[in-house]
Amino acid sequence: MRVRYAETDNMGVVYHANYFVWFEVARTDWMRETGWSYKEMELEGFALPVLEAHCVYRQPARYDDEVDIRVTGSLISELRVEFTYEIVRPSDNMTLSTGRTVHVSIDRAGRPCRLPDRVRAIFGPRVEKDGAR
Repeated sequence: MRVRYAETDNMGVVYHANYFVWFEVARTDWMRETGWSYKEMELEGFALPVLEAHCVYRQPARYDDEVDIRVTGSLISELRVEFTYEIVRPSDNMTLSTGRTVHVSIDRAGRPCRLPDRVRAIFGPRVEKDGAR
């Protein structure tokens, strides 16, 4: 994607909160490409609210930069999934930021619940319940 003017501050640098918006865009696209869209998930009675969000800003992204947003997802317990992100400027292959979000699966009543087996399979093998890898 290309950095839009509206995403920058008066110095032409991307405002820090916009990285989390980019993470969300990448996350929803990744889920759609792996076979389970957020829309489908919600229609089936599930949601994935954010429990943790973290971003490390290494180099600034600036107005009109082209950036790639790379995302991977993994199952960290029967209820939790983790997404990791890397924002890279392809023109010089510079990693501008890295990030991580952790989400819990909840049902329509807002109670934690296991994701369906077919969805857990998208995220790969389960790791230890405490999140240790």
